Amino acid sequence: MAVIDATGRPPMVPAPAAPARSRDPEAHPVPTGREEAWRFTPLRPLKALIAGQEPDGKIDIAVAAPEGVEVEHVDAADPRVGRALTPVDRVAAFATVRAGGAVAVTVPAEAQLTEPIMVRLRGEGGVCYSHLAVEVGPFAKATVVLDHTGTAKYAGNVEIYIGHGASVTFVSLQDWDDDAVHAGAHAFSLGRDAKLRGTHITLGGQLVRINPTVDYRGPGGDAELAGLFFTDAGQHQEHRLLVTHLERNCRSRVTYKGALQGADAHSVWIGDVLIGAAAVGTDTYEINRNLVLTDGARADSVPNLEILTGEVAGAGHASATGRFDDEALFYLMARGIPADEARRLVVRGFFGEVLDRVGVESLRERVTAAVDAELEAVGA
Repeated sequence: MAVIDATGRPPMVPAPAAPARSRDPEAHPVPTGREEAWRFTPLRPLKALIAGQEPDGKIDIAVAAPEGVEVEHVDAADPRVGRALTPVDRVAAFATVRAGGAVAVTVPAEAQLTEPIMVRLRGEGGVCYSHLAVEVGPFAKATVVLDHTGTAKYAGNVEIYIGHGASVTFVSLQDWDDDAVHAGAHAFSLGRDAKLRGTHITLGGQLVRINPTVDYRGPGGDAELAGLFFTDAGQHQEHRLLVTHLERNCRSRVTYKGALQGADAHSVWIGDVLIGAAAVGTDTYEINRNLVLTDGARADSVPNLEILTGEVAGAGHASATGRFDDEALFYLMARGIPADEARRLVVRGFFGEVLDRVGVESLRERVTAAVDAELEAVGA
């Protein structure tokens, strides 16, 4: 976090080096694992995606949208592709190049959707890529749900371009088979006075690495990002966020919670927030909580906050990783609740804040059932 001097002005320091942004994969270096952006990530499972191997598998994409929403397949030159997302690494760049265009979803201005836009992505094996571009018109209201299942070595880009005064609820569920590999770049661009309520839920997969980014195109933007992950034995689940405040009077909140169990279960949460010199009135806070249920699991949590102005409404971050709350467990068991049920109740309570944000009831029930199944699998 930058130091502010007694005058309220930030010191004159060189701007940090920004990652290269380009659709050209060769503009991005091949990661070695020594770079800050890759130091926690096992690279071997991503080898084919880093090399940009030609697709030899299939990702089946089915979009169910309410009446009035336009869904079409467009080529990569379409102006809707890249409005919110320009790749910052080789995998995302190859996803743009190898996807063969993009699925474009357009919500017209002032539309008030009462049913969600459901995007179901099912991997059928092999290496595959996709790009989804969603544009929500000014003063519209929409919910977008992504549901990832099956198996693949998959690189997928998602960009959500939110018009002025629009409101978007976004949920991405990673419910892959155990051998799936998923590297995803999810970009959100908010117009003036726009609102975003985004939730990432990661349950399955051998390796899942999701990079959500948020930027603001005008004052008054309001973004909340929440996440839930349950990392099992041998899984690597990584969520690497970047919220960039360059406009005045914008707000962001980040809340991610994870539970881990089993040998070599590894979760990574990186929360980066940048407040630019012109972003006066920014209000931001990010928090990550991790619950380690068994020996052999590891959670890495790194919040970062860089402030280049002294005129902020609020800015902070917090991170904590701890063991199971034995006192809460004892409290429930002392009231006649069996140990396995008490354990489930404690974990559900831990995740409750995030689950409450999932506006689709059937999805919330599915995630709750999946968490219960994970606990039962180890004899909880």
